[in-house]
Amino acid sequence: MTGPAAPTVSAAWAGPLLQSFAEAGYQRAEPAILQPAEPFLDLSGEDIRKSLYLTTDPGGEELCLRPDLTIPVARDYLASPRAGQPAGFSYLGPVFRYRGGHPSEFLQAGIESFGRQDRAAADAEMLALALKATSAVGIDVEIRTGDVALFIALIDALDLYPVWRRRLIKDFNRKITLEQDLERLTIASAATRNEYEGVLAALAGSDRKAALALVADLMSIAGATALGGRTVAEIADRFLEQSTLKGGALPRNALNLLKRFLGISGAPAEAIAALRSLAIDTGLDIAAAIDQLEARVGFMAEHGIDTSKVRFATAFGRGLDYYTGFEFELHSKGNGAEPLVAGGRYDGLLSQLGAAEPVPAVGFSIWVEALTLADHARATARGRLA
Repeated sequence: MTGPAAPTVSAAWAGPLLQSFAEAGYQRAEPAILQPAEPFLDLSGEDIRKSLYLTTDPGGEELCLRPDLTIPVARDYLASPRAGQPAGFSYLGPVFRYRGGHPSEFLQAGIESFGRQDRAAADAEMLALALKATSAVGIDVEIRTGDVALFIALIDALDLYPVWRRRLIKDFNRKITLEQDLERLTIASAATRNEYEGVLAALAGSDRKAALALVADLMSIAGATALGGRTVAEIADRFLEQSTLKGGALPRNALNLLKRFLGISGAPAEAIAALRSLAIDTGLDIAAAIDQLEARVGFMAEHGIDTSKVRFATAFGRGLDYYTGFEFELHSKGNGAEPLVAGGRYDGLLSQLGAAEPVPAVGFSIWVEALTLADHARATARGRLA
C-alpha cells in the first residue's frame, strides 16, 4: 500500500455512538473489505480508477479494496432477504483510497437507510443522527444543506432540450460553480468551431433517434462499429450534444432564471419563501419539490434542530452523480474547509446496483479522522484556556 500509514485513531466516542445508532434501529453492517471494482467504476467513472487499490482474481474479475462503505452496504442489503423492505444499517471500518499525501487507509463510520417511503422524515432523521455524532464529541458545527431535486424540478419545468438537461444536471453534480459554467456554455455554444461542422449541421434540430440513425449510417459507410471505445449510441449522443450547444439552445431568459434560482440561500424558511416567490413570478411548476423541502424542515424541527441555524443553498451540491434529493454537510465552526460528516438522498443507486424495483435510500458518512482531529483541537484549546 502506497501513501502514508493511517494514524492511530483514539476515539472513545465511536463505540458508544454506534451503540446509540443500534438502539435507534440501525443494525451493524460489516461488508467485505475486498469488493468488485465494477460498481465503483460504473457509478463514479473511470477517473476513480487512479484512486483505487485494484487486483484481479484468477477468473479475471477486477476487485478493489473498498474505497467507501455506502456501495458495499447497499450490495449486502440487496443480497439479503430484506431487499426492498425498510432496513437501516450503521458501520465503522477502514476504507482504502489514494488521497495524495494523506493516509490511504482511513476509518469511515455512518448510516444507510433503505426502503423508507416517508422521505422527508427519513431525511430529517439522518441529519439529526449526524448531529448526534458531532455533539457526542462536543464540536460546534455549521449545517450546510441543499436539494438537487429542486434543481432537477426547475430544469424539467423549463422544458429545455434533453441535451441541455443532461449537461446542466451533470454540471450541478460536479464541484464546479454552475453559475460560471452557465456563462461558459452559452458563450461556447455560439463561438466554438468544430472539425465536424457538417455532421453538426446535419443534426441541427434532430431528436436522439434521428441522430442515432445518421451516425449509424456514417459509421457503416466507414466500416466501423465503435470509435475510441465509444459505441454508436455514445457517439450519437455526443454529436447531438455538440449540435444543440452549437445552436445556442439555452435561451437567455432561462439563463437569467437559473441564476436567480442559484442565488437563493439562507435559513430554510427564507429560502422556501424565495422559492415560492420565484415559482409565482415565473409560472413554473416546482411546487411539489418545494413542498418536500418544507416538510423536511418541519421534521427537522420535530427532532429538536434549530432550523434558523441551518444554512440552505439552492447551489449546494456534493459533487456526486448519484444524489437525487436532500444533501448536507456538517463543518467545524471556524475551520470548515472539509466536512466532518456528509450525506444525502440517493434513490437511484440501488437500481443501478441491480435492484428489480426502485428503493428509496438516504444516509451519511462520518469522516472519523477529521472528527478525531477536530476533537483533539477542541480539547487542546480547552486545555490552553484552562
